[in-house]
Amino acid sequence: MKLLDAALVAAEVHGADAFEGNFARWCRVNGISRATAYRHRQRIIEDGAWTALSRRPATSRNATPERVRDAIITIREDLPAHENGAEQILYRLNALAAEQSWAERGWMVPARSTVHRILVGAGLVVPEPRKRPRSSYRRFSYARPRDCYQIDATIVSLPTLPCPAVVFEVLDDHTRVLVATHVASSENSTAAVRALQQAFDAYGVPALVLSDNGLAFSARFSKSTASTRFTRAVTDSGARLIHSSPHHPQTCGKVERHHQTFKAWLATQDPPTTLTQLQRLCHAYQRWYNTQRRHSVHDAPPQTAWQAAPLLGGPELLPVQQDAFVTVRKVSSTGAITIRSRPVTIGLWRAGETATTLLDGDHLTVYAADGQPLGHLQLDYSKKHQGRLIAA
Repeated sequence: MKLLDAALVAAEVHGADAFEGNFARWCRVNGISRATAYRHRQRIIEDGAWTALSRRPATSRNATPERVRDAIITIREDLPAHENGAEQILYRLNALAAEQSWAERGWMVPARSTVHRILVGAGLVVPEPRKRPRSSYRRFSYARPRDCYQIDATIVSLPTLPCPAVVFEVLDDHTRVLVATHVASSENSTAAVRALQQAFDAYGVPALVLSDNGLAFSARFSKSTASTRFTRAVTDSGARLIHSSPHHPQTCGKVERHHQTFKAWLATQDPPTTLTQLQRLCHAYQRWYNTQRRHSVHDAPPQTAWQAAPLLGGPELLPVQQDAFVTVRKVSSTGAITIRSRPVTIGLWRAGETATTLLDGDHLTVYAADGQPLGHLQLDYSKKHQGRLIAA
């Protein structure tokens, strides 16, 4: 066919005598049917060259209808920049489909990947093929609401404020409900206790409270005893306190990531000029985040997930996980605890104390009663005695 096309271009476009005056005889000699030859000849006369046409059908029964595509783009444009991803669009698209009875028209809500392709095709999303796929992440979450609260503080610096402010946020680990948000002038234990008490009053006392080693939460890196006020507030309520390992912010990753969501929302609001105005905005954000914003974990607002839970955790119900286990162990007179019938050495100076253990697969982390991490160990079930903890 390439010979035919080249000869036809030479003859019809450039006027050369490529067929020696007899096109039919040339086709017969080269074994090309007359119907094919004349079809190529007509295309070359019209277009100046032979180009293969698309074999794509004129219509596709599985194609996304134009009205649905337009709805996706419209929702994308209406959403703020920090909330206009494919999942957020899909959440609102499902509500729109129910409202407009798409099923009666034979329209289906497309998959997340289809929504993403439509956005890419419209030039609204820049593909990032080097980005780590979400499927590669391992998500850890406690099984019930109120199994664990995460608390952390973030600095809010705005030109309209007289000085940088600190916002304490308390997040439920399972549902991601923002159970408390408190504005303070500095990060201190008094403000931390106030935020925690607000969470306890509004949603109840959890089984565990997880924080980092900041001075508002821990006395580990300070000679002052002021931050132990936070420890007493947790333990007096009946909850157990756990501090993350130093230089490992992923342990408190949920509340750390939540700071980004809060600050992105805050950037779309009128800037506050006082701490009181900032606190009002925090309460408005809390209502919006808990009751209106879809969370990817539950495909629903966090408050909806909380209300749908059949059972809530608390101090009387330690978390029970399928992928991790939390237990309370008393250190023996020999300075050891027993994990799955295997002794783990803590230290003689800890004899008689109570320790909280978190077993994630084969990885054991042990915490003291005040929440300080004592150490960790990779369990080897082929050995009876596991040895001493690796200091945190």
